Amino acid sequence: MSQLDLVIIGSGPGGYVAAIKAAQLGLKVALVEKDANLGGTCLNIGCIPSKALLHSTELWHQAQHGKKHGIVGADKLSFDVPVMMANKDKVVTQLRAGVKTLVSKRGVEIIQGLGRLGGAGKVVVRSDKGERILETKNVLIATGSVPVELPFMKFDGETVISSEQGIALTKTPERLVVVGAGAIGLELGSVWARLGTQVTVVEMLTTVGGPSYDVDIAKVAQKAFEAQGIKFELGTKVTGVKKIPGGVALTAERDGKVLEFPADRILVAVGRKANTTGLGAQEAGLKLDERGRIAIDDHYRTNLPGVHAIGDVVVGPMLAHKAEEEGVAVAEIIAGKSGHVNYAIIPGVIYTDPEVAGVGLTEADAQAKGIEVRVGKFNVAANGRAIASDATTGIVKVIADAKTDKVLGVQIVSRGASEMIASACAHMEYGGSAEDIARTCFAHPTVSESFKEAAMAVNKTSIHSL
Repeated sequence: MSQLDLVIIGSGPGGYVAAIKAAQLGLKVALVEKDANLGGTCLNIGCIPSKALLHSTELWHQAQHGKKHGIVGADKLSFDVPVMMANKDKVVTQLRAGVKTLVSKRGVEIIQGLGRLGGAGKVVVRSDKGERILETKNVLIATGSVPVELPFMKFDGETVISSEQGIALTKTPERLVVVGAGAIGLELGSVWARLGTQVTVVEMLTTVGGPSYDVDIAKVAQKAFEAQGIKFELGTKVTGVKKIPGGVALTAERDGKVLEFPADRILVAVGRKANTTGLGAQEAGLKLDERGRIAIDDHYRTNLPGVHAIGDVVVGPMLAHKAEEEGVAVAEIIAGKSGHVNYAIIPGVIYTDPEVAGVGLTEADAQAKGIEVRVGKFNVAANGRAIASDATTGIVKVIADAKTDKVLGVQIVSRGASEMIASACAHMEYGGSAEDIARTCFAHPTVSESFKEAAMAVNKTSIHSL
């Protein structure tokens, strides 16, 4: 095989997007994947399957609460978990085939096996067929991340589980304790709570959703989840797990008191860490930072000549869309063009109901930076489409520079927040002001009008709130 222009290790959102972009730019590319399918964690055991489960259980939840809409006989309905899982698997299978087609039709060679750095300009791929050495001008590491395992509470796949098992349970647990009130914990907690599981979320922080959301936003979200039956134990430090009659119990501490939370299963969702397993990083002399991530410069270059890295394995939010943007940028850079990612405008979303979304600075972030801001808020309960759709729980918050009116950040709790946040990103990308949003015509009736109203509220000109 002649020398390649680029070998990519890892076919998640960052890796396969980089492969397609590089091929579009005329580079000769090989994509190495250790698993049987392309798509990485996001497609196979993360973003996509969890959204399929969220949608299935949302339909169930809405049917159960549809009496006022004329939907009767809900007490006679039943739910089949294996069928739900089969639908999830069908969604994943369809998208796997789509990704493989997109990559192969671009002329990218797909190589199955575990890829590792093999010296200057070489990647060694090991599979059940033996070893193969790929000679290349450039290497891109896009090996993603794995769940963080608590040292005092190891995953056993049965009682102490990760998100990988959390999306594949064959029956509804009676009691589920979730460790971590971030996106993964809240999403999977919602899935099982809708099906009747008693869900308790234990979190060390005093708010849900993590530091990406202001306290006022987090409180609105928490209240909505509590109304759905999820119980929160915040400001609580997890200490371990022990066996009890009929199951296990999570042990924890709060304000000097020892607490126990009985469970059938404990889902640990405290975050993810960079995956460099099998990469040969130490042997190759690849520099890692204090958190085990691959150190890179502003052009995604590592300390090894010709070796680049992107996605969850490097610094930054562990989000599929962030990895995709980096995949495009690094392909452009390797092809001699000007690749760039605007890290100030990367949205984050929690796909619960209501959804929680945010982009840019929080109000707390701005204050910490010494930036004087004006804030506009709009309660979704005053929105016509939300009322008509029985989706009145939520709030939209716009944070703008007090001197220039430039939008610095937007946070949303609302059904459809994941779609609405795109409007915020678009305005912020060109440096738009709150007035720019306020003077944009939004279709009526839509929940997105709440975004316009919040922007108007920055300058105290909201029409539909006092």
